[in-house]
Amino acid sequence: MEACCCNLEVDVNGEETFMVDKTVITQYSNKFARLFGKSSGATGKLKVIFHDFPGGAEGFELMLKFCYNNGTADINPSNLFLARCAAEYMEMKEPMADVSNLLEQTEKSLQEISYWTWSDILIGLKQCQSLLVPDSSVMVERCLDTIVGRLVLASEASPCPSTSSTDSSWVRYSCDSKSTESVKTSFSRLTWWFEDLLFLSPLLVAMLVKSMLLRKMDHLVISKFLLYYQKAKFSTATTHEKCKIIEMVIDMHYDMDLSCVPCKTLFGILRVTLGLNISKCSRNKLETMIGSQLDQATLDNLLVPSPHGISYLYDVNLILRFLKAFLRRGNSLVTPIRMRKVASLIDLYIAEIAPDPCLKTSKFLALATAIPDSARDSYDELYHAMDMYLEVHTQLSQEERLKICCGLNFEKLSPQACLHLSQNKKFPSKSTVQALISQQSKLKNLLHVIPSTSSYNDSPCSSSGAAAQKGKKDKTSEQVVLYSGNFDLSTDNEKLKAHLQGMQWRVMELEKFCRKMQIQMAKITKSKASGHSYAKSLPKLCS
Repeated sequence: MEACCCNLEVDVNGEETFMVDKTVITQYSNKFARLFGKSSGATGKLKVIFHDFPGGAEGFELMLKFCYNNGTADINPSNLFLARCAAEYMEMKEPMADVSNLLEQTEKSLQEISYWTWSDILIGLKQCQSLLVPDSSVMVERCLDTIVGRLVLASEASPCPSTSSTDSSWVRYSCDSKSTESVKTSFSRLTWWFEDLLFLSPLLVAMLVKSMLLRKMDHLVISKFLLYYQKAKFSTATTHEKCKIIEMVIDMHYDMDLSCVPCKTLFGILRVTLGLNISKCSRNKLETMIGSQLDQATLDNLLVPSPHGISYLYDVNLILRFLKAFLRRGNSLVTPIRMRKVASLIDLYIAEIAPDPCLKTSKFLALATAIPDSARDSYDELYHAMDMYLEVHTQLSQEERLKICCGLNFEKLSPQACLHLSQNKKFPSKSTVQALISQQSKLKNLLHVIPSTSSYNDSPCSSSGAAAQKGKKDKTSEQVVLYSGNFDLSTDNEKLKAHLQGMQWRVMELEKFCRKMQIQMAKITKSKASGHSYAKSLPKLCS
């Protein structure tokens, strides 16, 4: 280019200055044609400063080569997206004579992307990502769609494991159809591309995954890729970058079929978020996903440390939110079996956190009452957890102890637990009486009252037939035995007979004790003003 033709100075993003012939450039660029339309007769040199030219000096130089080569350029996957962004920025749309303008030529090349090699697509995608201009979004989508299409075909054709290499072809098909191939090898055939796509930003990964979901790719494979990406990126990421990465991972899992995402995976993501200040929206999504699969969790999963500033050891509020998410799904999805699993899990959790001296009564009670009563067949585990809690929290008032006992359904306590409670000084006396009365009511429904017979004359509760007949006449004491139905108490079943007789005796003792308690309660009501201690007046049950 002769010196006299260099009548325009162009500063490109402060990177480099070019001396160009404005007449040549304006033939192809509508932007320059508008800019210099009114100054075509101006003398001297002009200067143009670009602050946001896509691709910087490299992109501008590529555009210049096209202009000075009479509308021809060597466009290939390594510079296609750079040339296209430059063409769109300079508005190089109108054809010149018989030559297509730069934008049209790049569009034709882009339409051939389906014939590119795998490595060419990755090179183009890297360049697209580096441009960081709005005009590149359409090209990025085309690249990502092409990648997903290749991966879908690869998974259907059972491709061989690939290494991350720009020399590899877009897919390598397996010719090995041996039925003895291991599951591990089979899975590696679906994950060979993980390493190749680690250069993607979280934004592009999100776009990629959305495209994968639309194309019905295996959700388990997608989840594996997201976790692989997160782990690889975290090694060099800043705290802010880690937040963006894990938020993207959570958001993408939220769009998947959760039946394909193991509960263990979700708790693994939760552990990663503990030290990060992620958005409330992403955190809510994660908790909702975990809550919906709470019946698959283990006790170790739930033992999440409390956040900074909270005195108690484990994050009880988090577990309450999990429970809320689980119960919010309704009866159509929460079956009785699933509900019982969660109830058992929560009882184990309560027992684990009960010894924590910093655990507030309100939090303990909230956990105890969060599960519907129908989900528990027995309240024994919860009773033992309450026993531990009261043993540690000796400073609790009588009112607070009564509140805790409100979480118990006394009718679902076993006889053993009821007996233990009746002698447990840590529990309020009112709860002790309530437990025994409820147990008595339960026993009356389960037991059948019958007179003494010769079949049971060995019972410790029936010393003689005359005594039994006398008791039958005056109605003051009835012999209570388990309803035996068609039990065979022959000599071949002595162990069962002994067991039933033992139960007879225990039931009798319980009923005697309950009657005594009721008498004492009546006396206390009459003598309330005298100030006698109710606890001292309670009779002691013989063990």
